[in-house]
Amino acid sequence: MEKSAWIWRVVFLAAPIAVFSILVLWPLFSSFFYSFTNWNGFNPNYKFVGFDNYAKIWTDRLFLNAIINTFVWMVAAILLPTLLGLGFALLIDSNVPGGKVFKSIFYLPICLSAVVVGQIWTWIYQPDWGLLNTLINFFLAEPINYPWLAKPDTSLGSVIIAWSWQQTGLSMVIYLAGLTSISEELLEVCEIEGTSTWQKIRLVLVPLLTPATVVVIALSVINSLKGFDILYIMTGGGPFHSSDTLAMHMYNESFKKYMMGYGSAISVVLFLLALVIIGIYFRELRRLDEIYG
Repeated sequence: MEKSAWIWRVVFLAAPIAVFSILVLWPLFSSFFYSFTNWNGFNPNYKFVGFDNYAKIWTDRLFLNAIINTFVWMVAAILLPTLLGLGFALLIDSNVPGGKVFKSIFYLPICLSAVVVGQIWTWIYQPDWGLLNTLINFFLAEPINYPWLAKPDTSLGSVIIAWSWQQTGLSMVIYLAGLTSISEELLEVCEIEGTSTWQKIRLVLVPLLTPATVVVIALSVINSLKGFDILYIMTGGGPFHSSDTLAMHMYNESFKKYMMGYGSAISVVLFLLALVIIGIYFRELRRLDEIYG
């Protein structure tokens, strides 16, 4: 019986392990390998260039620009969904009328793919008939046709707003789960002591929601590092590389300039950055587990 059970384990695990190896492990190791070559993606006659691609990274002006944009993207991806998610969770948890309806509405965007979200917000930002300019024109004497995605000053911020709109629902649900674990007796004591709403949020709820906040921030950072599809749909990294992140820069170098070796080196840097962040995340989880049991 034990041998039969072992065989069935192998049978059921073989397919997912094979798919994972083909779609994840093989591309991962291939990126490391090709990052030391000058491969263009087509010609099999490539040669090894050692660390030349990695040396080029630190003198590449567009890479440095992508690093800055990635940092801005990550900070915004942490702050906006976290603060909005916490605010919506507190609002719904306070038994506001129609709370269940609002929860469904706020969570709905996370059910959409980033491609769909990108297309929706591209229409919203459309200069001539987009919803945003239409709403703004209600309050202006002279109508404007501002191209939000075609201006370097607003392109990245516009995509960040679309991204935050999608991700806020996930943060809200995590915070709602955290709020259900807070003792009702503790909240009753706050009311008896005459604690104001702001004091209760700042001194009681926010500290007790620290585990949920760590999860929200970690997911926001990891998801932001993978943020490519919505950028590709809305701006493609433009205009003039103003919305280029590391993922977008890697794609442009690999598949538009056919510098697959150099693009692989950028992907390795991105992978190592994500690895460091995930390591910090697991360290914080262990620390919080020791604190909160």
